[in-house]
Amino acid sequence: MTVTANVIEAVHEDLVSMIRRTKAMPILVRLAWHDCGDYDARLGTGGANGSIRFEKEMQHGGNAGLPGALNLLKPIKEKHPGIGWADLIQYASVLSIEVAGGPKIPLKFGRIDAQSENDVPPEGRLPGGGPPFHKAEGEHPNAPADDPDSAPAHLRRVFYRMGFNDQEIVALSGAHTIGRAFKFRSGFGAGEEGTKFTNRVQGVTKGGSSWTEEWLKFDNTYYTILIDPNADPELLKLPTDKALMEDPEFNKYVQVYAKDQNKFFEDYIKAHLKLSELGAKWDPPGGFRP
Repeated sequence: MTVTANVIEAVHEDLVSMIRRTKAMPILVRLAWHDCGDYDARLGTGGANGSIRFEKEMQHGGNAGLPGALNLLKPIKEKHPGIGWADLIQYASVLSIEVAGGPKIPLKFGRIDAQSENDVPPEGRLPGGGPPFHKAEGEHPNAPADDPDSAPAHLRRVFYRMGFNDQEIVALSGAHTIGRAFKFRSGFGAGEEGTKFTNRVQGVTKGGSSWTEEWLKFDNTYYTILIDPNADPELLKLPTDKALMEDPEFNKYVQVYAKDQNKFFEDYIKAHLKLSELGAKWDPPGGFRP
């Protein structure tokens, strides 16, 4: 069944209303990333197909905390059965970025949903925040083979497998400008005690550590904090965040995005669109934009 422009318009209204009410922008972006970020370009498996809705995939260690995001979307999916899970998950992500003050991302629709748990890819394809880093099945043959606990090498192993380059890795990392990490989910950040930044937002659960002070606002602050040696120590910097500063090739893009938010938005839109279409099969062929 092909999704129609009328259905997309109705879903848009309900998604924006839910996002503004719940302030769930970060976790909806994370849900979409985790659905498509398990893609392997060489094997042609994984990708933006809605398979994360299956319990087998949701139980992967990297998906801790995401059942709540899926539960936010279930009433909208029930109300609008004409949109598939894969499209709905990606649409919630781009609208979350827009509601948070980020760029409008011209999403394409028509992804065909995974039909069963047989479509769930192997666990271990998502990037980790710090060592020890695993080596996942099906990594890109040209991925770096040096120190397995090197954060830059880990990022390249994971993202090259999906078909991204260094500039796109840094641009996509900028999505950390919104959101939090919780120690009991990922092993990083604060727990329920939170920080002075994560505990001051009304209407959301307290706790965790954020990368930025205004962690519900999508801008280029992630990069300005990375390059600031005097950044508040309560702000989060994972080993994979620090890698963007330590690696010369990554660092040159960090410097550009820290100085030029418009350039960050321009590059982020392209990288996010590419991410949202990884491995997708389409109805109609090639998808469409309403």
